[in-house]
Order: sequence, then structure tokens, then C-alpha cells
Amino acid sequence: MRHFDLTPFYRSTVGFDRLFSLLDQTAAESAPGYPPYNIERTGENAYRVSVAVAGFAENELKIELKENTLTIRGEKQQKTEEKSGEVLYQGIAARAFERVFQLADFVQVKGATLENGLLHVDLVREIPEAKKPRQIPINAASGKVIEGQVETKAAA
Repeated sequence: MRHFDLTPFYRSTVGFDRLFSLLDQTAAESAPGYPPYNIERTGENAYRVSVAVAGFAENELKIELKENTLTIRGEKQQKTEEKSGEVLYQGIAARAFERVFQLADFVQVKGATLENGLLHVDLVREIPEAKKPRQIPINAASGKVIEGQVETKAAA
């Protein structure tokens, strides 16, 4: 069983601790390692989940985002045509799968691409203006008027 150490991400990010904790928790809970996947940081607020889906076509894959849960499903369609040869060894997995990822608040799916047997799901964290940090001006307590401030007088 593989265990991915996400400690470097905890040190280098602020506000994504929940994202990495949930991804780490999800990886620990789901013992089956099929299909394997990578999670990478592609920018300050951008991430990419890459899932190895060799043998699956686009129409056999489904990506669903509901609330803060990203679900990737793959289901092979039954082939009606008979193959001309007999399979002596089948090492290429073609079984159905479902991978579930819990996303942090304000993380949205930007898009998905399928190339060279890898499904790439791009994520971006877009914080609304109301939630972004803002500068709070510091007013002097000297009793002087500062930009329309009412003058304060000390009680005697």
C-alpha cells in the first residue's frame, strides 16, 4: 500500500490544510489503489488530479461535482464482438471504478482532459471578494482629525 506524505504541502500552503487533510484521509480510507492517481500543485491557487485510466474511452468516464465532492467514475462498456484470439493472461485492468475526492471550500473544477491514458482534472481555488483579506486602516488616537474622522476629546 502506498502512503503519500502531504507534509510539504502543509508547510507551503495556508488555507488548504483542509483540502490536503481530506485528500489524505480519503486515500487512507479507500484501501483499493485502483486506479492510481496523482495530485499536484500547478500554481498558487491551481491543482491537478491525474487518474490513470488506460483502456477507458471518454464516453466510459464520468466526472461529477456535487457540493465539495468530486467523483470520477469509469465503467467499461461490454463489447458485443468476439475477439479472434484467446486471452492467456489479462493484466490490464478493465473493471469499473469510482474515486471520490473531498474538495476544500471555494475549489472549483476548471476542466478535464484525457490524454495518453491519463485523465487530468484541473482545479482552481477562487475566493470570493467578500472572503478575501482586506487592509484595515489604523486611526491615530492623538485626537487629531484624520480624513473626516470626528475629533475625540479626553474626558476631564
